[in-house]
Amino acid sequence: MFARLFGKKGEAQASAAATATPVVRRADALLRRLEWTVLRRLDGLLQGDYRTLMRGSGLDLADLREYQHHDDVRHIDWNVTARLQVPHVRVFTEDREMAAWFLLDLSPSVDFGSGEQRKSQVLLDFTAVLARMIGRRGNRVGAVLYGSRGQPVVDAVLPARGGRTQVLRIMQMVLQPPKKPEPDSKDGVTQLADLLRAALHTVHQRGTLFIVSDFISEPGWERPLGELARRHDVVAVRLLDPLELDLPDLGLIPIRDAETGEQLMVDTHDAGFRQRFARIAAQREAQLRESLGRAGVDTLELATDDDLAEAVLRFIELRKRRQRNARNGQGGPHVPTQLPTRDRRSLSTPRAREGARP
Repeated sequence: MFARLFGKKGEAQASAAATATPVVRRADALLRRLEWTVLRRLDGLLQGDYRTLMRGSGLDLADLREYQHHDDVRHIDWNVTARLQVPHVRVFTEDREMAAWFLLDLSPSVDFGSGEQRKSQVLLDFTAVLARMIGRRGNRVGAVLYGSRGQPVVDAVLPARGGRTQVLRIMQMVLQPPKKPEPDSKDGVTQLADLLRAALHTVHQRGTLFIVSDFISEPGWERPLGELARRHDVVAVRLLDPLELDLPDLGLIPIRDAETGEQLMVDTHDAGFRQRFARIAAQREAQLRESLGRAGVDTLELATDDDLAEAVLRFIELRKRRQRNARNGQGGPHVPTQLPTRDRRSLSTPRAREGARP
């Protein structure tokens, strides 16, 4: 019947739909929703100008300009530098056909949200939208998954390929991670450095890397992040929830560390405790932003209550400004971090879901 109505292609599609697993159907339905609600909106606002999402490294020399902080030292033109006594770098015509990689932190601390969305859902939506935007313009996308089975290990590597099917593969891997034996030698604390080192050994050709994580991790990830930034165009997509910055007065509540399992009872009615919590959170925020800025990476902060399309637009505008300043020779201090656009302390905080690390 399907062959008579739709031909062989329609029959094959109907057969595939009938045998698709629930995860496959869920990924396809989610991607279709994002294509209609987010991608169409971005298409209308950007009018096809997605060039700032990925910065190529082509071979055609376009210009020379003075060296700026965090420029790639491999592009220094030593002859011009010696002649003018001022360091100059070569600027190349960008190659639009390149690969984008998504380094996805799926550790237990990401599976938390105090509102309608968890950070893990924000991770999935962002990855799907960006991968679809990039992949449909001839570029390839790949992914490296970390911590998806509750253990601090790299779970899977999906080589970079193009097309909508590749985006669905990444989404399916996030929704239903591959089964791996649990390692005996590691505890449950996130080691983000392992994910970054895996990318160093996996991604050999220069490309754009999106590190999607809440950056709640043991220290030591700063050095491999800097090494990645020297080889690639790196974007840190930092996931956060308003409850991680400021605790409301909810009385006596239990707080559980999603990665170690440790539980504490805290009295949020105590104003002194809430102030100490906010002060420590602010210190952690400042240290994180300083570390990301020192590594020379652009940063997009995505909260669980953010509008995804607006956040992507703000980020694209930020990169446009930085590229214009670079072309005009306006170096100055490197300030890559995009800060939230509103005061998150003014947000009302509904009941938190289990999974936060205090």
